[in-house]
Amino acid sequence: MKCEICKKKIGETFLSKPIGTCVKDKKGKKHTVCSECQKRFRSKEEVLKNI
Repeated sequence: MKCEICKKKIGETFLSKPIGTCVKDKKGKKHTVCSECQKRFRSKEEVLKNI
């Protein structure tokens, strides 16, 4: 799994959940974002603008 902003590989927990977050856009599509990009872009709108 890769971050959709910085294209780095996102680690996963033992239950195959990403270490980071998933953000949904207006259409309902999920976008995965790493924890580093999540720290840089605080709000959901900023994250979606940079995807």
